[in-house]
Amino acid sequence: MIIVFGNVQIAPQHMEQARRVANEHVQRSRAEPGCISHAFYEDPERPSRLVFVEEWESAQALQQHFAVPASGAFVRQMEELAASPSHIKLYQATELPFPRAST
Repeated sequence: MIIVFGNVQIAPQHMEQARRVANEHVQRSRAEPGCISHAFYEDPERPSRLVFVEEWESAQALQQHFAVPASGAFVRQMEELAASPSHIKLYQATELPFPRAST
């Protein structure tokens, strides 16, 4: 599984538009093959900061997502609305069982 963490500081005057663009991107991405989950959140400690969390079945599925023209358009739109450059990190992960407390 590939996990994507991203964040971008949006210029305050562009927050409404950024929410709309992000929501459209998330809804479209969720329908793509290999997408396990895709969401964005507003950071409660940093106004105007959007945080993206994604799970993909494989690196290949994520690469296909990046190749979708609408994904590139989304990145360009976020760059135009941002107050500073975005940050994206990719992680390859293996799901582990949640440890249960002994009673």
